Amino acid sequence: MTVQAELSLYPLQTPDLGPGIYEFVEALRTAGLTPDIGALSTTVSGDANAVFQAIGSAFEQAAAQDRIVLVMKVSNACPPAEAGKGGVIDDS
Repeated sequence: MTVQAELSLYPLQTPDLGPGIYEFVEALRTAGLTPDIGALSTTVSGDANAVFQAIGSAFEQAAAQDRIVLVMKVSNACPPAEAGKGGVIDDS
């Protein structure tokens, strides 16, 4: 099944949020995903197992460095990030 996840990572108790967020996004890339970085969140799409495994691994890496909050929304009914148009994922 194909899913799309919207992720917002919030490093806590640090004056500079950038490095923690950058490392999280890089961990997603290293896991084979193609993050679409927005102003307030990052979107990834792909096979559900691969997406959840990559997010879990990236979370563990980020949590080993900082105290963090990760807000995640996941759907199996959103278009892939590259589609840019309304509709649903055709998973046939």
